[in-house]
Amino acid sequence: MLKDTRFIFVTGGVVSSLGKGIASASIGSLLESKGYTVTVIKLDPYFNVDPGTMSPFQHGEVFVTEDGTETDLDLGHYERFINHKCTKENNFTAGKIYYSVLRKERKGEYLGKTVQVIPHITDEIKRKIIKGSKGYDIAIVEIGGTVGDIESQPFIEAIRQLGLELKNYQTSFIHLTLVPFLKNAGELKTKPTQHSVKEYRSLGVQPDILICRSDIKLPQESKEKIALFCSMPSNAVISLPDLETIYEVPLALDEEGIDKIITDKLQLEKNKPNLSAWKKVVKRKIKPSKLVNVAFVGKYVDLKDAYFSLTEALDHAGINNDTKVNINFVSSDELNSKNYSSKLKKSDAILVPGGFGGRGIEGMILAAKYAREKKVPYFGICLGLQIAIIEIARNLCGLKDANSTEFKPRTKHKVISLITEWKNEDGSIEKRDKNSDKGGTMRLGAQKAKLKINSLAHKLYKKTNIFERHRHRYEVNPEYVSELEKKGLLISARSEIHNLVEIIGMKDHPWYLGCQFHPEFTSKPKTGHPLFNDFIKTAVKLKR
Repeated sequence: MLKDTRFIFVTGGVVSSLGKGIASASIGSLLESKGYTVTVIKLDPYFNVDPGTMSPFQHGEVFVTEDGTETDLDLGHYERFINHKCTKENNFTAGKIYYSVLRKERKGEYLGKTVQVIPHITDEIKRKIIKGSKGYDIAIVEIGGTVGDIESQPFIEAIRQLGLELKNYQTSFIHLTLVPFLKNAGELKTKPTQHSVKEYRSLGVQPDILICRSDIKLPQESKEKIALFCSMPSNAVISLPDLETIYEVPLALDEEGIDKIITDKLQLEKNKPNLSAWKKVVKRKIKPSKLVNVAFVGKYVDLKDAYFSLTEALDHAGINNDTKVNINFVSSDELNSKNYSSKLKKSDAILVPGGFGGRGIEGMILAAKYAREKKVPYFGICLGLQIAIIEIARNLCGLKDANSTEFKPRTKHKVISLITEWKNEDGSIEKRDKNSDKGGTMRLGAQKAKLKINSLAHKLYKKTNIFERHRHRYEVNPEYVSELEKKGLLISARSEIHNLVEIIGMKDHPWYLGCQFHPEFTSKPKTGHPLFNDFIKTAVKLKR
């Protein structure tokens, strides 16, 4: 453990979505491979308290940490790249910062003083950064948005102040920018980067390292030009061109010498990072020996960020099976009784992901029906498990009106419902969770479940008790379980609390599994996840 925690502040310029999260996570993986403990903190300038209620079209995927915090999707990158489990201390929004300050003001903690952005908001930001970094050798702090945004100015000011308050060797500032290649001119343009750094410096911060995103690798001439106008050595201008896979980024940054610059600035050990595991991941990702086609039947298929952890988990399973996973995104809105068979017939496996709301549900039910009848490997996650239950209830149990009360509150057969809608043995309605805003508590974070011995899930996990992360409100109604089991449904796992259905399977099917939790949140490129790994392994084996 280092005597003083080191801080690396990562900002972005020119445009958003350049990959600050992946760059931050990759730097973290380099430092972790040198033997340091690393945490990554994301500061988001928007005023939502968290992204939990934001539309996927607005913000992409909501990542859920082990302690049940709904966070920015970049925290998924952090957990996939480094051996660190994020918590509520790893993601703060402007909304959360201002809310905290206003509560203190209402309680009189500022003793009647005028509450201002400086020092009160900036002090709160600094306090949360220091708190989140406690116990780690290195804290990488990523600030969302781009330098120059009005919303991000308090965050930039806070890290400027930390740069002055901490010892010189404790802080390093990294700025990620865009160097566009103009095809009609046939050259890279450095001016946007120059202006971005100028804006950054006007706020009182001089970057130690520039990571320049571009279509192609920056020539030395461009690096020297950028360095000259940005008042920094040319070796501190790091080229990060488009790569075949995001898992090449740690290797690319190391090849550019970023480790040496960070090591010198933060006075770290000069040992080289051990990147052998990343090299293996990249090799298998780029040159797999097999191919499998997975139909991904969801409602947000035009917005890939809405399912980022899921597509990455499939990728990880492909890497671990030396297989290219070709994901065919199928909009569940477009599936109907006339076309679903033709649209799915080329699929080696079918996955139905999580989601909220009733749009596209009938198309998902048809996908589950096709997978069950045609013996195609089926993986239903969260909503995907509930879809499987509805399909079996309708088509095997003859409960034609079977549905979830989320989609049809007055349905006759509530096979999926809030636990407050269940009947007790005396016929009364279940009273648990009566204080919830929506009539049932949202299950969030890691919860314990017990696996049934000799079930498929038990064989894959190789243990009896598991902890997986949840993000849902509706459950399988226990009133219908015995009827479903008579038609071949297998209950493979139940939760420790309330004995809720956690994993299901199906008799006489080569691979049929639904889980109420989100295993994609704990999948990593170096190991994958046992459920995804076997899903792809079986799809390859049964490929027609």
